[in-house]
Amino acid sequence: MYVLSAKLTFNIPGAGSLKDKRQVRRSIIEKARNRYNASISEVGAQDVHQTLIIGIAVVSGEKVHAENSINEIIRFMENNPNAELTAIEEY
Repeated sequence: MYVLSAKLTFNIPGAGSLKDKRQVRRSIIEKARNRYNASISEVGAQDVHQTLIIGIAVVSGEKVHAENSINEIIRFMENNPNAELTAIEEY
């Protein structure tokens, strides 16, 4: 069994309030959850309007499959027009 995780940090320049951030966060996380079989959640900076930190975890029987899944999710989230991916930490 292989468990891979990543922490992604996004800048949301258009977020003037936590409500704006919540809309972007919900969009990013729900679209990724619906498309991929992964655990995804906001894991930090909950009170900062323009910063979004998301944690991703993937479990697989094969290391290559887990690595490919994490990379696909990151690429998918990276293409969101409302948030700029600024940092990736893989564990």
